[in-house]
This record gives sequence, C-alpha cells and structure tokens, in this order.
Amino acid sequence: MSKEIKSDDSIVMLAEWERQSAIQLTWPHKDTDWQPILDKITSTYIELVRAISAYEKIIIIAPDIKDVKNCISQAIPDINHNHIDYLQCETDDTWARDHGFISLRSDKDTYYVDFKFNGWGDKFPAAKDNAINKALYHTGMLKGTYIDHLDFVLEGGSIESDGKGTVFTTTGCLMAPNRNQPLYKDELEERLKTYLCAKRVQWIDHGNLIGDDTDGHIDTLVRIAPDDTLIYVSCDDKTDPHYEGLKKMEHDLQQLRTAEDNKYTLVALPLPDAIYEDGERLPATYANYLIINGAVIVPTYAQKEKDKKTMKIIGTIFRDRKIIGVDSRSIIRQHGSIHCCTMQYY
Repeated sequence: MSKEIKSDDSIVMLAEWERQSAIQLTWPHKDTDWQPILDKITSTYIELVRAISAYEKIIIIAPDIKDVKNCISQAIPDINHNHIDYLQCETDDTWARDHGFISLRSDKDTYYVDFKFNGWGDKFPAAKDNAINKALYHTGMLKGTYIDHLDFVLEGGSIESDGKGTVFTTTGCLMAPNRNQPLYKDELEERLKTYLCAKRVQWIDHGNLIGDDTDGHIDTLVRIAPDDTLIYVSCDDKTDPHYEGLKKMEHDLQQLRTAEDNKYTLVALPLPDAIYEDGERLPATYANYLIINGAVIVPTYAQKEKDKKTMKIIGTIFRDRKIIGVDSRSIIRQHGSIHCCTMQYY
C-alpha cells in the first residue's frame, strides 16, 4: 500500500467509456434506509445484475452473501455465477459510486485511490462504507496499486474525467460544509490535480437538483463523453424551480474550453417530469447513466416520451453500445440513480 503515485506523465484518471474489468454493486439490505421498500429496490438491483453481467464481471459487496446469491439465483436461474465475485462485509448503505475506489492508470500500472467517504459532509453514518475499499483490495480482486488518501474527502459522483487529463467537478459540492474545510477553492484544485494526476480542473458553478443529498454531484447534472462532448440536464419549463439554475449551468458549459482551446460539443437531455414522495420532489435525472463494456444503462422513470427521447439521444453519442433502460423509480426514493449505485474498475 502506498500514499504516493510515482511521477509519470502517462498517469490519468480514466474515462468511464474505456475498457473495464468489473462493476461494483453494494447490495441493499434490511439494516439500511431501504428497509421499507427492500423488495422493490432488490428487484431493481436484480435488473442491474441482469444487464451488467451480460457484458462484464460484477463485484457484489454485502453483509450476507448467501442471501444475495440465493436472491439472484431465484430471479435469474441461468445466471453465470462465474461472472460475479462476492465480498462479505458490513455496509452502511449502497452508494458504491461515492465510497468506491477512483481508478487511475499509467502505461505500467493501475492505481486504486481510496479517498475518505463521510456520508456527504457528515449527513449520514459512513464508517462501514469507508472501510470497504481496503477489504476489497485485500481480496486480490483488483489488480494494481492501492493509494491511501483517506485524509481527503472525495466522492466518485462529484468528479468526471475525459481520460485526457481534464477533471470536471461542481463548486457546490466540493465547497460544501464538512468536506475539506478550511481549504479554499484554489487549494482544492491543487489537491485534485495532485491526487488525480490531472492537468486541468473544470469547475461548474451552477445547477443542483431538488432532493439531492450530495450538494450537487456532477454525475446528476453533466457527463463527459468522447470527442469533447458534454451531456447535460436541460430545463425549458420556466415554471419549474430548476429552470434558472440549469440555464445558468448551461451558460457555464458554453464558456468552457478544451485543452486545445476549442468549444465543447453540448448535448442536452430533458429533465424528467417531477416525481414526488410524501410531498417531496425526488432528484430524478437522466444524466445518471452507467457506461459499461458494450452498453449504456440508462435510468428510466415510466415517462414514455422522455424515456424514449433520452435513450435515443444517448444512443447517438455511444453508437457502438447497446442502450438499455432500467426503471429507476425505486432508486430515486433514496435520492440517487443508477450511476450512484455503481462503480467501474479497470
């Protein structure tokens, strides 16, 4: 284990569309906030297993592996269990995107960087989830070098990479209370450049979804795609409370330039129609899709026209991949979606 990455200009935070070795799922169980809808969320996770396992290996983290295996076998009798690795350990919740490793790669090695996860600024218990990475690394399932940055709070959903040395993030999240104070923005940027071996950091200053616990994770708002393309959530309904913030975010994106000083290609996704539970609006977003080997798994919300439109848009960007929709209405009841539930490794 190491705290340092040896100096190497070839090291980069990988783009999500590069070839992957596995996807991590941290399984919901009765001792999490999922307990009231455990059957529904488990069914959604089964659909994720069905979709992902057709393309690549899955790593499942759970306190009771036997129960998860039985559940999957009953739901998918023909599942190839050789495509699933299991790690039994205690967990607080299910958000693998935020407690999982961040992957970097050089010409010679893969680096699994372990940052501190503190429940999005000490909003929720996270000690068990924060210990998962070390336990996973010790199994030998991940081949590469462990890098310890547990003295710095960083969630996977708060950063995106183009795979060429540019990292994108949101000011609202990284500057939020109980993350890395008293560091200022310029100091945070230097840490990101150092820890992620980034040449540039692109900050997005506007945009947030009602009901989002993360203080504005970028993977709910803007996603990086090949060929200097930014896919983002757009709102044209002036009566929607998101309208002003998302228009300002769109303006932010229009001002960004690539490393070669060119404009990015901007592709807008619709904002799902409002979904409520107990009078609260839930943070439904189409931007929270997952790219895997050979497919893109897109959250859908039983909104026929918008679901169809979104899948068509994403299909025009990722022409070499199958576009698979998975109903994510159960996931947003705990304020996340598909990308939040998963983490890719290389």
